[in-house]
Order: sequence, then structure tokens, then C-alpha cells
Amino acid sequence: MKLTRRQTIASLAGLGMAPMIGLRPARAQSGNGPVKIGYAISMSGPNAGGAGTTILPNYQLWVHELNEKGGLLVGDQRREIEVIEYDDRSNSEEAVRAVERLINQDEVDILLAPWGTAMNLAVGPLFDRHGYIHSTPTAITDRAPQLAERWPGFFPLSGTAASWATPVVELMDEARSAGHIDDDVAMISVADAFGIDLAAAARRAFAEYDFNLVFDETYPVGTQDFSSMLSEIRDVKAFAAFSYPPDSIAITENAQLHDFNPNVMYIGIGGAFPMYTDRFGASVDGVLTHGGLNMSDQRTLDYIERHEEVTGRRPDSAGSIVMYAALEAMEQAIERTGTLDNRAIAEEMKSGTFDTVLGEISLASQMMPNIFKVGQIRDGYVVGLGPRDVPNRGEFVMPKQPWPED
Repeated sequence: MKLTRRQTIASLAGLGMAPMIGLRPARAQSGNGPVKIGYAISMSGPNAGGAGTTILPNYQLWVHELNEKGGLLVGDQRREIEVIEYDDRSNSEEAVRAVERLINQDEVDILLAPWGTAMNLAVGPLFDRHGYIHSTPTAITDRAPQLAERWPGFFPLSGTAASWATPVVELMDEARSAGHIDDDVAMISVADAFGIDLAAAARRAFAEYDFNLVFDETYPVGTQDFSSMLSEIRDVKAFAAFSYPPDSIAITENAQLHDFNPNVMYIGIGGAFPMYTDRFGASVDGVLTHGGLNMSDQRTLDYIERHEEVTGRRPDSAGSIVMYAALEAMEQAIERTGTLDNRAIAEEMKSGTFDTVLGEISLASQMMPNIFKVGQIRDGYVVGLGPRDVPNRGEFVMPKQPWPED
């Protein structure tokens, strides 16, 4: 792999290669030189934790394994990789400027997506306008089907907000049927694209399942003090937070500090991250969060082992494996078509089936099928519980146990 400097250094430790891949057909058709890959991603700012957990380590793993093979197979040649990276500083305007530079100045062959719903929606029109595939597990919006139709190269792998919110409500319905909670639910959500869409979808699901939403508040990005919110709902037995990683940690800290102990507690993005379970240990066993893994699947266990061996850290229990599966699918599509032509690869990704860490998958809908979107923390990982129709669902252990006393 050839590493070059374009304002920032692309190094193996900071490599960003998402399950989001984009190509400029005119450039990709010719030459036997290195495949030029570029991305703008959050290496600083509030999004850095998510990007550095779900995105970058999996790119590092994928590039490592490509290097082990001698490069990316295009036609009958293995071609080395040249990487160009920029820090978007967790700012959508910075991301747009950096992506424009990657397209117009660096002229990358493959353009990788950023982390997070807001960032991906901000750069989406650029990817589409310039003919790059835009594949990501970190953009969750109810507009996903419409955007996938409008942008032919867009693969919103995680699907709609409703597909993430409804399984949370289904688990609460199970807990209510078991007598652990009543009809009253409290919900808080971060005031950005992710939180707005998830909260709206959750409101519809709560109404459909005849729950009474007794508390429904948003909070600004960057909020760390949730004590006043939690004090208002301390007697509620079911709680959901559609939060980002720093918020998820702060909410949990505040809940433990103020002895807020709902029988069912859902935490948003970050709960599936190793940093969350490393911080709170066994005290958060039983907490519900996003994503989930089938820990009885040997492919999952092998993926975790490879991830740890190459990157030196555990993957998260949500988007990481989805991202890696998408990378595998994209690589196989390139091998089958024998080209780096964006349109050919996109069509193959939509029409083919692919052997991945998630098993055999089809991306005909431009979304990843049969993935867990809610699970329960257990022994440092998240056991997948929902949607209910995903195979090999785990056991829902309820109620959540009280926080341990100091």
C-alpha cells in the first residue's frame, strides 16, 4: 500500500476505509497504477469516538487483509492502494469542503463516507453528483428508501429510523407483558438529524403499542448534565435515550449517580462501543442499546478475533460487523466485474449475493438485511434481540438489575 500526504498523513493507525466506497468511472477505467482512495472523517471533535470505533478500525482491518493479498484485485492485477485522508473535525461544512477537495483536487478513484447521520446527509449530494458509491452503516433516517432511489449509488446499510426504533418498543412490550413495566415511558433524544428521526419513529411506535409517553424532551448536542431530566422521571420504569456516544456515557453516569433505576433502560449510540462497557463494567449488564451480535455464530467470533489481532481493540457490537460485511461485498463486486467503474460495481452490489461475516447477503434494497438493531449488554458485548424476525435472536433478560451500591 502506498501512503501519501495530502495536508494530513494517511497512516495505518488512522486509516479510514468505510463500507462506503465510491469511484469516478472516467478515472477508474484506465491505468494500472495504485487505486487512489480518499475520505474525510471525524478524527477530532464529538464524532471522533464513533468514527474511531465503528469506522476506522474496520478500514484498518480491511486494508491489512488486502495488503496480505498483495492489493485490491482489479481484473487480473493486484493494485496497491494510495490513501488520502482529511479530518472533518465533526463539522458538516468541513466535511463538505474536504469531500470537494478529494473529488476536484485529489481526484480520488474511491471515495469513502464519513461517520454519522448528519454528516452523511450533508455530503450525500456530492457523492451522487460526481458519481461515487456512498455506502455507510452510520446514516439512519426514515428517508433512506427515497434517498436510495434518488441517489443510485447510495447504500444506507442500516435502513430506516423506524426499523431501529420499533424493535426497542417491541422489547418494552415484552417487558410489560411480563409485568416488569407499565404503560408509562420516558424518552429523551439528541437534537440533531439522528435523534430527531429516531424520536419521531419511536413516538409512532409507542402510540401503536399503546404506551403513554409521559416525558419527551430533546437536548442540545454536547449536553453532559442530565440530572434535571432524570429527576423528573425517577419513578418511571421504562426509559429510552436516542443519544450519541458522549451523551450515552453521561446519561449512564447521571443515572448511577442519582440512583435512576428503570426496569428497562435503552441507551443509544455508544452503548455497543467497547469504551462504554470498559467504563461501566458489569454494572451495565442488562441495559438495552443499539445493534447486537449473534455470539453463537463462529463467523462473528472469528471476525472479533481478527479485529482484535490487527487493530488491538474490540469491535463494537453494532455497525462494525455491518461495515466489514459491506466492505467484503464491495471487494467481491470489484473482483467479479473486473473493473473500478462505479456504475458496474454498484449494479453488481445490487444484483449479486455475497459471502460475508454476516453470512450470505443481498443488497438489492441497498440496505443490509437481517441485522440486529437492538440488543442487551452482556459480558462486554451486545446480544442481539430485535427485530424479532432476525434469526438466532438471544434471550431478553429482564428486568435490568439495580445499579450496584458503591
